[in-house]
Amino acid sequence: MSGSPSSSSGSEEEDEGFDSYRKGGYHAVRIADNFSAGRYIAQKKLGWGQFSTVWLAYDTESSKYVALKIQKSAPQFAQAAIHEIEILSAIAAGDPSNDKFVVSLVDHFKHAGPNGQHLCMALEFLGDSLLRLIKYNRYKGLEFHRVREISRCILTALDYLHRELRIIHTDLKPENILLCSTINPSKDPIRSGVTPILEKPEGNPNGGVVISSIEKRLKQRAKRAVARISERRIGMGGGVGRTPKPPRILDGIDFTCKVVDFGNACWADRPIAEEIQTRQYRAPEVILQSGYSFAADMWSFACTAFELATGEMMFAPKTGQGFSEDEDHLAMMMELLGKIPRKIATSGARSKEYFDRYGDLKRIRRLKYGSLDRLLVDKYKFSDTDARELAGFLSPMLDFDPDKRPTAQQCLQHPWLNVDSETSKLNAGMNNLQINAKK
Repeated sequence: MSGSPSSSSGSEEEDEGFDSYRKGGYHAVRIADNFSAGRYIAQKKLGWGQFSTVWLAYDTESSKYVALKIQKSAPQFAQAAIHEIEILSAIAAGDPSNDKFVVSLVDHFKHAGPNGQHLCMALEFLGDSLLRLIKYNRYKGLEFHRVREISRCILTALDYLHRELRIIHTDLKPENILLCSTINPSKDPIRSGVTPILEKPEGNPNGGVVISSIEKRLKQRAKRAVARISERRIGMGGGVGRTPKPPRILDGIDFTCKVVDFGNACWADRPIAEEIQTRQYRAPEVILQSGYSFAADMWSFACTAFELATGEMMFAPKTGQGFSEDEDHLAMMMELLGKIPRKIATSGARSKEYFDRYGDLKRIRRLKYGSLDRLLVDKYKFSDTDARELAGFLSPMLDFDPDKRPTAQQCLQHPWLNVDSETSKLNAGMNNLQINAKK
């Protein structure tokens, strides 16, 4: 799993823990702390990752908000930040008009604190992640015209990274793609019209922020515990007769998005790690260790697009009795996409761990073969036409042979992506009318 947070969002789950605020660790930030000789003023914490914390900061030079990523100070984290800055600088240099749907690096600098010297990156401030959007939409699939809009942004970004810069992202997933603005306008510092904090709040400037963050965390945990209890009651029959929540209205949301988090990205001719990608979005060549390139990002994109259209992950493997998570993952791939050709199955450094010489899995023998379009119809209730068309778009990117997968540039030309959006919206409206008429 990725070590660094989404460039502008960070992880919103739980907390980073106070024990990591020590020599070599995180830098403790308080609201209204300033950075880079007073240019950036901290406003609120956006999130955190294994390597850094991310803060909303006000840029007094441009009068804009930025996401300030503050790296841990130990040498290995500093080295990771130097690598990320190198990648982000190349991205920014090749995209002066900032229209390639990739996060833009505004500035980078060093900040000395009690725990050491921290490398910092000021990135353009973006909104919620696609993961947050999927959760907000109650794990229901998005309408096709919205999946298309998001897909066009991601593929434009991948085409730029792959073809023009020769960069592999290596960790593409909904969490690492951010909408350009927040789902809730009141959470957006610009649209909400909130005045930036330029000096320390009155009272105890040190303790107040820490205490309020502890209180906030305790309240969040209590809220989650209550939600879990009520879910259990529903599961035990206590929720009989409850009406399901109505679908969310997504009309006010801007679906323009950008690819973020280049902490694990690499140049195509200089791969860094053998094991890349977050588990559920990992390509078969990465599991088998048969070498990877741009096509690994295309596999992750197909998994992401499926998730946007259905609300659920395409693959969520687990360890079982007598088999590993990797083997479960390979079995799930084959059940959905067909048998892995023997040449591919046996070509990786780890192939012998999983496959016999005939290209069959050693420890998972009985596979229930299906197909992507049948899954979309049977489980997700798509029409035959919608299922066939979406599967037609996704299937080539899920070819077991990475050399046969289309490039991002080729995917941008696919007919499914280029359906007239007005026709699509009209059809969506007609479908809603038909559904309401049936009620």
